[in-house]
Amino acid sequence: MTLDFTELHGRHVELVQLSPEHGPALTEAVQDGELWRLWYTIVPSPEEMDTEIARRLDLQAKGTMHPFTVMDAQGVPVGMTSFMNIDAAAPRVEIGSTWYAARVQKTALNTEAKLLMLAHAFDQLDCLAVELRTHFMNHASRRAIERLGAKLDGVLRNHMRMADGSIRDTCVYSVTSGDWPAVRNNLEWQLRKSR
Repeated sequence: MTLDFTELHGRHVELVQLSPEHGPALTEAVQDGELWRLWYTIVPSPEEMDTEIARRLDLQAKGTMHPFTVMDAQGVPVGMTSFMNIDAAAPRVEIGSTWYAARVQKTALNTEAKLLMLAHAFDQLDCLAVELRTHFMNHASRRAIERLGAKLDGVLRNHMRMADGSIRDTCVYSVTSGDWPAVRNNLEWQLRKSR
């Protein structure tokens, strides 16, 4: 069984198929906030952008990831996100490998992107659950995931080694199909508030 992924379109954001052609604009976007300098994030530096795009597209070819370029309402690339760790048998997915230019963080763009991805996962792919993961020390990311309505499933201790050699404890959150109606209502309410 394979899962059907598509581009997702909203009022504040468009999630389009990642392409090498997006490289220059994504290189510019990642410089807004210099997120790769935060020791607890995994974000490509400007010099690594082409390699990261190739890595994600290779994982897509293997069927384990569906990467998107995140476009703002003007059609400008402002980040990347993915359906990843795709388990077609369950089915379940993880929303991850997400980063945004600083100028669009904590805006309706992120809220709507998550709403579109969760709606696709639950309403189109019939997922049992959607997972979101982040570094234990990434408190801003943890708060953002919790604002979505995801629940903490647990912490994977000594889960992975970061680029600087430090060891990451990974917080694992999920939204289940049973949670989805309330989570959808919450995200739609947040979007209405932001107008």
